[in-house]
Amino acid sequence: GIDTNKPTRNFLQNTMSSRPLVQVFSVEGKATESVALPAVFTAPIRSDVVHFVHSNLAKNHRQPYAVSKRAGHQTSAESWGTGRAVARIPRVGGGGTGRSGQGAFGNMCRGGRMFAPTKIWRKWHRKVNTTQRRLAVSSALAASALPSLVLARGHSIARVPEIPLVVEDAVQGVTKTSAAVALLTKLHAHKDVDRVKRTRKLRPGKGKLRNRRHVSRLGPLVVYAEDNGVTRAFRNLPGVELARVSRLNLLRLAPGGHLGRFIIWTKSAFLKLDEIFGTYQKAAVQKVGYHLPRSVLSNADIQRIINSDDVQKALRPKAQPSALPYRHKKNPLRNLREMIRLNPYQKSITRRALLVQAERAAGKAEFVAKKRAAVPEAKRKEAKAAHKLSKKHGRELVQ
Repeated sequence: GIDTNKPTRNFLQNTMSSRPLVQVFSVEGKATESVALPAVFTAPIRSDVVHFVHSNLAKNHRQPYAVSKRAGHQTSAESWGTGRAVARIPRVGGGGTGRSGQGAFGNMCRGGRMFAPTKIWRKWHRKVNTTQRRLAVSSALAASALPSLVLARGHSIARVPEIPLVVEDAVQGVTKTSAAVALLTKLHAHKDVDRVKRTRKLRPGKGKLRNRRHVSRLGPLVVYAEDNGVTRAFRNLPGVELARVSRLNLLRLAPGGHLGRFIIWTKSAFLKLDEIFGTYQKAAVQKVGYHLPRSVLSNADIQRIINSDDVQKALRPKAQPSALPYRHKKNPLRNLREMIRLNPYQKSITRRALLVQAERAAGKAEFVAKKRAAVPEAKRKEAKAAHKLSKKHGRELVQ
């Protein structure tokens, strides 16, 4: 369970003293020693920050382009004005040719300029905060240490002995491509290069005409501390890229903004990461005042936290659903029972109204009986006969 009374601390900070060990492999592909995992590999993985930083940094190598400022205006054209039953668009002058009288200049005209012609002074480049760039690089490095993310990105690492993959510093002195291929083969990493070869295909679009005819996926990234010929050895392998550990670039660590690049480290470059990015106990040496980003949660297993005894004891009991069935709403103005449920005094009001109504009806009946008794019987019969005669006469007039 989780003790809610104690202040929560980053789980990764608590385990820095007992960080897992990573094996170092020789040129022959055999494990020779073990080194501690740098703290940057335990940084929180922020895919949203990586995507944002990558999309902005990728804009900084664009070349400005624009159409000619004279395009679409290299003709003499004037509007014919009103009164000739044609549009007021400028028209080419002259005669004797089909071009004369045709509309010009407008973006809706054949041979006219485009709408809002592009200019070279567009805002091509983007500035990205230094702290954001460092957070993105830390996240990309941490993601490269998770085999699931590396596999999800498409790399063929099924038989690679370990992730992250660290090799001895003798690799930095390799100068021949054949030696580099032999090294990758012994580390079972050459399958990723073969995968890159299989993905080579023609580029869709106009890029085929612009010296970039083919495209392919990316393979492993080799990170070194000193270049003693390693760049010459690996540079001709398809999909393989190289980077100096002091100049790590997010565009290489997370191509396309996708985390999980397969990285091959040399031992010296691997051990320099604590000096470059620092740990949770000390600040970075090469980045002034920089501290590794801390995780928001010490334990990312939310299900386990919610179901822990400490949290469950602090929660209120689960509310039971109401046992009452659904009740149809009735109009209290028409339904006396509903009105009495809302206003119990309505029963007395209704009873009093009924008594008054009955009393009024009895009084009216008594009044009518007295009035009829005061009239003689002969006179009543005479009036009745006169009424019948009047009705008969009215019917005859209608016919």
